[in-house]
Amino acid sequence: MIDNGYSEDSIKTLDWQEHIRLRPGMYIGKLGDGAAPDDGIYILVKEVVDNSIDEFAMGAGTEILLTVEDRKVTVRDFGRGIPLGKLVDASSKMNTGAKYDSEAFKKSVGLNGVGIKAVNALSESFEIQSFREGETKYVRYSRAKIVEERDIEPTQEPNGTKVTFLADKDIFGNYHFIIEYLEAMVRNYVFLNVGLTIVFNGHKFFSKRGLYDLLTENMNGEGLYPIIHLRGEDIEIAMTHGRQYGEEYYSFVNGQHTTQGGTHLSAFREAVAKTIRDFYKKDFDMSDIRASIIGAISIKVQEPVFESQTKTKLGSKDVGPEGPTVRNFIMDFVTKELDNYLYRNPDTAELLLKKIVETEKERKAMSGVQKIARERAKQVSLHNRKLRDCRVHFNTNHERKTESSIFITEGDSASGSITKSRDVNTQAVFSLRGKPLNSYGLTKKVVYENEEFNLLQAALNIEDGLEDLRYNNVIIATDADVDGMHIRLLLLTFFLQFFPDLVRSGHVYILQTPLFRVRNKKETRYCYTDAERENAIQKLGPKPEITRFKGLGEISPSEFEHFIGKDIRLEPVRISKGDSIDEVLSYYMGKNTPERQDFIIDNLYIEKDELR
Repeated sequence: MIDNGYSEDSIKTLDWQEHIRLRPGMYIGKLGDGAAPDDGIYILVKEVVDNSIDEFAMGAGTEILLTVEDRKVTVRDFGRGIPLGKLVDASSKMNTGAKYDSEAFKKSVGLNGVGIKAVNALSESFEIQSFREGETKYVRYSRAKIVEERDIEPTQEPNGTKVTFLADKDIFGNYHFIIEYLEAMVRNYVFLNVGLTIVFNGHKFFSKRGLYDLLTENMNGEGLYPIIHLRGEDIEIAMTHGRQYGEEYYSFVNGQHTTQGGTHLSAFREAVAKTIRDFYKKDFDMSDIRASIIGAISIKVQEPVFESQTKTKLGSKDVGPEGPTVRNFIMDFVTKELDNYLYRNPDTAELLLKKIVETEKERKAMSGVQKIARERAKQVSLHNRKLRDCRVHFNTNHERKTESSIFITEGDSASGSITKSRDVNTQAVFSLRGKPLNSYGLTKKVVYENEEFNLLQAALNIEDGLEDLRYNNVIIATDADVDGMHIRLLLLTFFLQFFPDLVRSGHVYILQTPLFRVRNKKETRYCYTDAERENAIQKLGPKPEITRFKGLGEISPSEFEHFIGKDIRLEPVRISKGDSIDEVLSYYMGKNTPERQDFIIDNLYIEKDELR
């Protein structure tokens, strides 16, 4: 009989804070180091701000102060303030909160009394202070253990709550905040809460038109027709069609950005297509209606059911105990209000029809090419040497899907090294043959006619959008030289031209690999910059061996394990606010060679002057 040491001593009961620290992924998703917008440190900020947003939603406090200095985060709201006698319970007792009572918080995003406790448990320092009716109470924790608690005392401060925390390096490692990600979070908060002001690091954010402003901020150029903006009780939508390929959506529940969509987004997409079909009395293909659409939906739901504590996907079926399903609620609103809008705005209706008809013509013209390309992709996938797949894909369980990655690299030696050293469960490798085609200015037909692009699209499974994206992280892994940089630009051009939402949604990264290896007989250090190399030389003593890696193929599989494992360095590809994809691609990949040449020469001289 085999017992493998399994006895009463094997059964353990963890304190709540021990469980959070042992299994943080259950509470905040993946940890990360701040390079991705869904990394855990941003979830910590969101959990604290969400409580302040709920206060505003209940009519208490119209301003929130958010400050991020290096790694310290401070959130001050001017809501009702946590009842002073319950401040410790609210911040350190699991499943304790006011949101179980629907009268105190009718349509809140935080319902389980978990969020702020998770922040507490995962912070090396967590301070919380409540101001209420001329009195205040303060408590300071370290990893959810009280290190200082003050008695209730008088105060002149206005009502509200102040939280300051420093995320624990033991959990998050050498993390950092990217300001653009925090700004995007703040902007979404004000778009969804008209009348709320958030002061982030001294800058005020405010919105008058809600989701209309959200679309305006996030669109590259004007839509093909004026933004359709509709509001109802507990629902708001905005939509137009742009010039990009694919669909682009922003969905929210009770102020929570549901980045993975869910019941409400599916219903919205279905309702828009059905209403347009009925309005024009034409049986348009759904894909022709949705192509190039950019839309946003926000709903408020009592007792929302999310698929995880990170609340990125709505699973709710009901609006309330006696209410209609979420799907029916959205279908009824969109069907009535969008239909009315199109009747009242015939110019917009005409432009919308023109867009759908043009898309239909393009699709039919490409149908033969698409069919051949799909069949070719299926045949190749049976014995595809370009794709070395992994065992876990994006559409599996939540805890694993955020880990899945695909490395896009060039050349047999580089792809071979990565393939031998990767984690076969979560990391796939796609090998390019030479430099990809410059796809700028070409139609989507090239995606199907070009074998490399066709197979890459099939590997990612993004032909019809990101809903079935097979890898959460799409990582471009090329040499750190001119040719490698050119391949990066060509791949980014492909993604931005035909699948811009892949970049917008934060899925695309550049793999950072070391430029130097510095070692002696006792120690080896890998250096990513000249400064790191100089520091390593000093640390390792006289005359260490220094190797300059000229390409990925020169890095052995055993060494690659250091660079694509838990210490992987990824540089996210981001589209900054105000960037026009068309303008960026036109300048860097278009036929304006003299302009680019002048830019390079001017900046080369600047760099030389700085070096002097």
